[in-house]
Amino acid sequence: MRFAEIHMLRRGDTSMKKVLKPGVTIKGTKDGLLFLFDDSRPFSDILNELKHKLDSGGPIWDGPDTRVWIKLGQRQITQQEEAEMRKLFSLRKNLIITSIEADGMPYLADGNTGIRMLTGTVRSGQVLEHRGDLLLMGDVNPGGCVRTTGSLYVLGALRGLAHAGSEGDETAIIAAAQFRPTQLRIADTISRPPDEWDESDVEMKFAYLVNHQIAVDKIHHFSLIRPDKEWKENRMRRW
Repeated sequence: MRFAEIHMLRRGDTSMKKVLKPGVTIKGTKDGLLFLFDDSRPFSDILNELKHKLDSGGPIWDGPDTRVWIKLGQRQITQQEEAEMRKLFSLRKNLIITSIEADGMPYLADGNTGIRMLTGTVRSGQVLEHRGDLLLMGDVNPGGCVRTTGSLYVLGALRGLAHAGSEGDETAIIAAAQFRPTQLRIADTISRPPDEWDESDVEMKFAYLVNHQIAVDKIHHFSLIRPDKEWKENRMRRW
């Protein structure tokens, strides 16, 4: 075989090798870590690569609490995919997911607007976001934030920031078993509660929007203020 033929074969072999773009790119910022997911790859591949990176990171993942921002690109994921992703991050206790974003669209593909139940504590620095109504079985600590496009129900202590109707729903409410928020937002209206709460007041309360202001009332007054939510009108949908 002549040299020219060998050279052509070698050149051909090189051109056939493609460097696969990383499915998960991690960038450090002054506020934490940015995880960029390649939206051209199957999400199962992304999860496998993410698991590998989190497993092989060694001591770099064992430092102080670090905020994490996740960018999905032009991709939406299902609730099941989100749960699998969060489970991977939970293996590193210091990594706190602050936000999940898709370019120009909600990050959840199913567009769920029904009520969803989650359990756990939203710690300081964490942001929990949900599309639709959310029932949180747990606490929201000072410095924590929960943001929903629908209503928010906290069966625990609400001591952080709560934002309901985040996309403009002025009928959304915020209810909590222990109502001690640092800030309330419903749609575009913001209310700052008193500096100190009466700790002896243990009644469940809810906040709602009236005349472009946020009002707070006892939960047993809810049916009087919002008769459209009364059980008689909704029982067929619940069963």
